[in-house]
Amino acid sequence: MSAAQESALSGAGIARYEHALMGTYGTPMRMLERGEGNFVWDADGNRYLDLLGGIAVNALGHGHPAWVKALTDQAATLAHVSNFFATAPQIALAERLLTLAEAPEGSRVFFSNSGAEANEAAFKMARKTGRDTIIAFEGGFHGRTMGALAMTHKPAIREQFGPMPAGVVFLPANDAQALRAAVAEAGDNLAAVIAEPIQGEAGVRPLDHDFLTLARELTSAAGALLILDEVQTGVARTGAWFAHQLFGVQPDVMTLAKGLGGGFPIGAVVAFGDRAGQLLGKGEHGTTFGGNPMGAATALATLDAIEQENLLVNAKTVGAHLTSRLEALEGVLEVRGEGLMLAIGLAQPQAPQIAAAAVDAGFIINPPSPDTIRLVPALTLSVAEADSFIDWFSSYLEDNPGSQDGGR
Repeated sequence: MSAAQESALSGAGIARYEHALMGTYGTPMRMLERGEGNFVWDADGNRYLDLLGGIAVNALGHGHPAWVKALTDQAATLAHVSNFFATAPQIALAERLLTLAEAPEGSRVFFSNSGAEANEAAFKMARKTGRDTIIAFEGGFHGRTMGALAMTHKPAIREQFGPMPAGVVFLPANDAQALRAAVAEAGDNLAAVIAEPIQGEAGVRPLDHDFLTLARELTSAAGALLILDEVQTGVARTGAWFAHQLFGVQPDVMTLAKGLGGGFPIGAVVAFGDRAGQLLGKGEHGTTFGGNPMGAATALATLDAIEQENLLVNAKTVGAHLTSRLEALEGVLEVRGEGLMLAIGLAQPQAPQIAAAAVDAGFIINPPSPDTIRLVPALTLSVAEADSFIDWFSSYLEDNPGSQDGGR
């Protein structure tokens, strides 16, 4: 960010940030102060349409009245207890997730604080089968803790922290032949296959329906687990409660986080059926804060609002509108994804420049790769709000045709 783009308040705040916090996220784009609906404001009073949603977290936008009420009411009643005790919100949320997931009798839920923690639990569940081999996919992202990182392909975030937990085999996504061969090679030692139905950090790249169906068939035949990481795709993001429901495939284990709490930190593992539901027993896993009353209450409020405000339908409708308009733009090669989890595939590798220009113009978007823009806004996004971004984006592309550096 140039000095001219920084005003006194934002600049001072970011300087304090860089002196007080570890540099794990780089320099912040802005210092944000408040949000309302699908907009946020920075320290200097500038407004931005938030099309990133805290990276698919703020399912109801900012300051949703029902979410705020659930949080404050629960905070005034019971904020935290140890897991030596049960609470009503925790039980109700587990029951609700099992119902929404159409999970069979014997299914169980474990609550964590994040997607990485949920995937750590799934990693341990795979190991608890007594088998060693876990198949994961290139482009997959499952978190940065050691078990989750072991299943994450990206070398740049793995290399400095090895050796990784052993036994993970990486395959190209959507390569049926490679999957069949790897499952055959693992034989009775295959513990699990883990996959994101749509790979978010790889640039919103969906798995083929036939490929995910094959993964289900092969794991079932091998007596192995199919683990679906729905941390980013879950909780109505794709226009279905869970993306695997679009595929017609039911996993053995599903991990959730991000949109589940609507902004409050909570993750979950849903184990389908009695076998998966019993893999982790007393004393074999745990977390201090997982399933705390405030997290459970805000998650229940988020699920209620999604149902009551027809946000599954809105995700489909607004997502289809965005896709239709974006695909018509010169400079856009494709639009990938489902619902309000979309990627704009660009003809030129100028995504970082576009994202920088967008925030200057009042739009928050994300460039996960040089030729991709990711949009994961609140499920409450309106057509009019979507159009305001598309109008700006169209104008930007017209002003910067075929430019390798975005004209900046």
